[in-house]
Amino acid sequence: MGGRENYRNPCLTMHQPWASLLVHGIKRIEGRSWPAPIRGRLWIHAAGKVPEPETIRAMEEFYREIYAVHGITDIKFPEHYPVSRLLGCVEVVGCLRREELVCWKDVPEAARLEGLTDFCWLCEHPQKLLVPFEMRGYQRVYNLEKRIFEAAVRGLSPVEGPQPVKFPLPDPRDPFSLKPGSLALDHVGPRASEVKKPPSLSAAIAGARAAATQFSKDHEQRSLEFENTVRKVKVSDLNETKYLESTSTELNGRVPSVSNWRPLNRNQADDREEDNRAHYVGNDSRQRQHRIRELNETGAPKILAAALRGLSPQ
Repeated sequence: MGGRENYRNPCLTMHQPWASLLVHGIKRIEGRSWPAPIRGRLWIHAAGKVPEPETIRAMEEFYREIYAVHGITDIKFPEHYPVSRLLGCVEVVGCLRREELVCWKDVPEAARLEGLTDFCWLCEHPQKLLVPFEMRGYQRVYNLEKRIFEAAVRGLSPVEGPQPVKFPLPDPRDPFSLKPGSLALDHVGPRASEVKKPPSLSAAIAGARAAATQFSKDHEQRSLEFENTVRKVKVSDLNETKYLESTSTELNGRVPSVSNWRPLNRNQADDREEDNRAHYVGNDSRQRQHRIRELNETGAPKILAAALRGLSPQ
């Protein structure tokens, strides 16, 4: 996806618990396999998959450990991780490759430890909706519907995360200056891998990676099952089409062609017309009798008389 698409109210669908952790200011780096196409406000939508309790525990433990590097132990995690809901928004201020983020000395170590994917979206100023509301999400970044945006923007509340980060921009006049490959060499510090990690932190990072990897496998499996279903439907449609074609061919062999049809003679046409007239007259008589019964039940003699005049044969 390119760099400067025209998004009015961009929204990103994320799976839980990552979506709520981002909106609550605990998660500050959104990892993707592709660079961020926007700068500025990004709405966050929680996908419909209910998170496994093991996944929630692994991610909460991961953030407990990385914040403990700075002595931060009082972290208020979300009480609930709702799905199929618009949760709030964040400000995307830049995007870096993982190799750049983990070496960026101007960023707290805890934020650098969040860099676990190829591209890292740098997020600030989280805001959550006081009442998350249900909506449908889509893949990648998409525009939020106008009516949803107008309703949501009035219900935002700022969130103070455990350790807000202000990511410095190389060029404040260019919002896209902080992009992959943009960091100068003097920003580079010791690699995160060179920093000695306690066993609990290493275990938490491994757990977070495992949770994300397991989710990716589940997602790939569901995609494969969906593709197989679509393939079966296509085969079924193809078989049905062949059946209809063969049935049509068989019927064409049984029904005489139009050129073999003989027109009705005059006597036959007159008989057909007389039958049709009798049919419609019979229908007209039944309708008139039904209308008379209805009007008698309502006790409306004047309406009855008018109706009889209107239904009288000409």
